[in-house]
Amino acid sequence: MNAAFAYDAWYPLAWSRDVGRELTTRRVLEEDLVVYRTEGGSVAALDDACPHRLAPLSLGTLRGDAVECGYHGLTFDCSGSCVSAPGMPRPPLSAQVRSYPTSESMGMVWVWMGDPRRADPAQVFRLPQYDDPTYSVVEGDALPVQANYLSLADNLCDPTHVVYVHKTTLASAGREETRVQHERQGNKVVTWRWVIDGPLIPVFQGLKDFGGANVDRWHYYHYHAPCIAVIDFGSARTGTGAPEGNRDDCIQMYACHFITPIDQRSCMQHWLVLKNSPADPAVDARLRDSLRLAFNEDKRVLEAIQRNEDKPREWKRVHLALDGSSIKMRRIVEEMAASSSA
Repeated sequence: MNAAFAYDAWYPLAWSRDVGRELTTRRVLEEDLVVYRTEGGSVAALDDACPHRLAPLSLGTLRGDAVECGYHGLTFDCSGSCVSAPGMPRPPLSAQVRSYPTSESMGMVWVWMGDPRRADPAQVFRLPQYDDPTYSVVEGDALPVQANYLSLADNLCDPTHVVYVHKTTLASAGREETRVQHERQGNKVVTWRWVIDGPLIPVFQGLKDFGGANVDRWHYYHYHAPCIAVIDFGSARTGTGAPEGNRDDCIQMYACHFITPIDQRSCMQHWLVLKNSPADPAVDARLRDSLRLAFNEDKRVLEAIQRNEDKPREWKRVHLALDGSSIKMRRIVEEMAASSSA
């Protein structure tokens, strides 16, 4: 099942740490880009194809802030204009490469794949807690997932799968029937559930001492269509008023998932975590390992789903009550795709 892409949106392109003064390639919405950092530190993203013979520009050479094609030497600046063509006093006017607006936020490079006139850097996603000194950042990975990005989006709108998929990391037993609520807020879907008077989940072990007492645990899934999911989850000692808003003495994390749709059958899941406790190399390493395990558990299921979807079979998707938030999310993406342009 192919899904239309919403082009007029900021998409995660790469970790800022992975973009430097060398030519690299990224694929976004089925478009191949050559990406590099200019001498001034900004990020350039161009179509990875020279208009002469379609040789990938990523096979060329970076000269200053311009890319020299590795086949016949045509050279393009970071705006996509050809500034040099060997054997010609002036390059052909038609020798242009499409360039894409970029911006940086939360340790990520973001790219605008649609109409550049609509690209507003002020709209690039940034979670306020990222700049809050009471939170520390645990930067994660870029996890390749061989599945359509909306399948991953379904997963990130869905607290109910946790008890079945993440038994050793994010779940506590016996909570399968806990009520889930959801609502649409503009181009965002919020899905939430509370688990009252239960044990601390494995991934929170060692982060805060509750003296062995049970906790009240929340999960709020904020899905910003088309490609951003922020999961606010945490725990406070049972009976201290967390459901009513008193979370002064709690564990709280924001798991941020920035999804790059590569094509119809693959995507990249960039993730990081903000936690309301100081950075600690040992604690952060343990947390990172636990979350890697959890996200690989999702990857295993989603890739198996994609393999089944790729098989020639007659079938109709069955919807359950728990699918409400993902249905809302997909409807938003469809609306955004219908109103945007490549």
